[in-house]
Amino acid sequence: MRKNNRRRANGQDGFNRFSEETDLSASDVAKRHFDAALNEAGATGLDHDGLCRAFLGLIVSEYLRTRAVDDVQAELRFVAENCDPDTDFMFMRP
Repeated sequence: MRKNNRRRANGQDGFNRFSEETDLSASDVAKRHFDAALNEAGATGLDHDGLCRAFLGLIVSEYLRTRAVDDVQAELRFVAENCDPDTDFMFMRP
């Protein structure tokens, strides 16, 4: 299990900021930016589904910069086939 060493530091301007000792994961960064985009979309009346499609398109385009089409398709297929939150996943033990 990853240890989270987040410490907040109060900047001179009074805003809380993460200190330089912050241990952020890729998921932490992505979630923060995605939440901000959802908030902005909501505030401007943009459709959340449209925003999600736009993000998905950007992600696929970024993947295609460094990965083969069949690899990107396999990645998307895996996510699509495993997106049901009510499905238990069976893991093999050695």
